[in-house]
Amino acid sequence: MFLLGGLCAVLFGASLTAYGVLFLPVCVLTAVWVRRGDLMTAPVVVPIAFAVGLLPVADGDGGTGGKLMGLVTALATQAGWLYGGTLIAGVIVIARRMRLVHRRRAAAGTRPPT
Repeated sequence: MFLLGGLCAVLFGASLTAYGVLFLPVCVLTAVWVRRGDLMTAPVVVPIAFAVGLLPVADGDGGTGGKLMGLVTALATQAGWLYGGTLIAGVIVIARRMRLVHRRRAAAGTRPPT
């Protein structure tokens, strides 16, 4: 996400909307590619990656304090992209987890309670 944020800053001139739009496919790929044993970490990692990727995109003047204020402002104004991406990752992970549990039960020969 940091590299994607840098690419957005170069190509789109620090466009937070472009960064948010590109964040959504990254959420899908993260939820699809994560190992089965780490399924529940995807919805946790996605918001952290969003914040790290905002570093090169967020506007900030005047050193570290200005950059930090730009980052906090970007997190506040772009929360919709963050929530949407986290929701997408969470839904995909839950669906994968349910399918995994179903396959394990089918392999063990047990039926789920009805």
